[in-house]
This record gives sequence, C-alpha cells and structure tokens, in this order.
Amino acid sequence: MKIALIGYGRMGKTIEKIAVRRGHEIVLKIGRENAEDLTTERIKSADVAIDFSLPHTAFHNISVCLEGGVPIVSGTTGWLDRYEEIVEKCKERNGAFFYASNFSVGVNIFRVINRRLAELMNDRPEYEVSLEEIHHIHKLDAPSGTAKTLAEEIADRLARKSGYESEGDAVDKIRITSKREGEVPGTHTITYTSEIDTLQIRHQAHGRQGFALGAVLAAEWLPTKKGVFGMEDLLGL
Repeated sequence: MKIALIGYGRMGKTIEKIAVRRGHEIVLKIGRENAEDLTTERIKSADVAIDFSLPHTAFHNISVCLEGGVPIVSGTTGWLDRYEEIVEKCKERNGAFFYASNFSVGVNIFRVINRRLAELMNDRPEYEVSLEEIHHIHKLDAPSGTAKTLAEEIADRLARKSGYESEGDAVDKIRITSKREGEVPGTHTITYTSEIDTLQIRHQAHGRQGFALGAVLAAEWLPTKKGVFGMEDLLGL
C-alpha cells in the first residue's frame, strides 16, 4: 500500500518505520519545510494518507486529501471546532475519513471501561470525579484530545456534570489537570473520590509505538470504506 505522511515529526517518523516494516511504501512526506507540496494532484499518488500535523494546518490537510479522493486517517488534535465541516466534506465527496484523538488499542479499551464506570457512578453523588493527563513538554494542546474525549464521555453519563474545565471550580464541571513533563508519552488518570474511599483507573503509555501502530492499522483498514470512522469501528468496540 502507498502511504502519504502528513506531519513528519517524531510521530510521523515512528509511523514510517512501522509502515515500512509491515510492507508499505511511503510515497509522500509532508513536513513544515515542504507544506506547499501537499496538493490534490500530488496526494493522488497515495492509496491512503496519515495526518499527524499541527492544529492550525489539520483542516487544510484533511480537506486536500478528501478533495483528491484519498482516504485520510488523522490523529491531529486541537482543530475539532471544524470537525463537522470535514464530516460534511467527506459526505459530499463520498470519501473516507478516520479520526481518533488516540490510536492506542489500550486507550480505546480504557474508554469503554471509563464509560461503564461513569454509568455506575451516576447514582453515587457522594463521589467527585476528576481527570489528570500528563504528556511530554513538546505537546502543543492542553488538555489533550484524549482527556477531552474521556471527560465528555463521563459528562454524558453523569447527570450531575455538564462538561469539563481546566480552570475554575464549578461543581457541575469535571476538572482536568494537565501536566507537561520531560518525554512522557501519555498518562491519563480518572479519579472518583468520596469521604470514605477513592476509586481510580489509569492508562499509561510506554512509548509512541502503540499510537503509531494503531494509526497504521487504521490506514490498512480504511481504503475499502466510505464514510466517517473511529477506533471503535476498527476494534469492534
């Protein structure tokens, strides 16, 4: 399979190694220094594109792929205020778009556990919920896309919560604490605390390989599909 890599930083290079190891060919690499090379004509040389770029370029990158008729897998976070526009563009073009804030298989199983735990806690108002995420110092967005997704899934299931916040102390919001430390690949911890005990679930990544492998698996799965998809579709969750 011929793959275009959009975003050639640490994640892009890790994806490249895994993709080549699995027998795929990288036919286009787009980084900051050659962003102008991403055109609808050049993208057509690929069977599928994988985007791990920057929040301010993601919408453009995904649009170019859809306009060029190339299935696109994106893991870029921080641009989701325009997500519905991409969904509409995908439908108009009869294209294929796969988005995940986190491609780790473990994280997506963790999300299922998180949703079920929130359902169980809905009738337990004595427990206060909070979320902490830790990432490397190079990560641009805070809270992380995964933290936002986890918090939204909790809020959807806890009647006493209406969303999340990074600052403030609103009782109807889930507090997300973001930390940036060294080269930490990603740790997400959800805590329910009452006067008598604390219940905590955590996912801790050991490196970027899990995220990169998930993105390659999505790229292998997507080209025969039409529509908008995510990790739950890929994993059958």
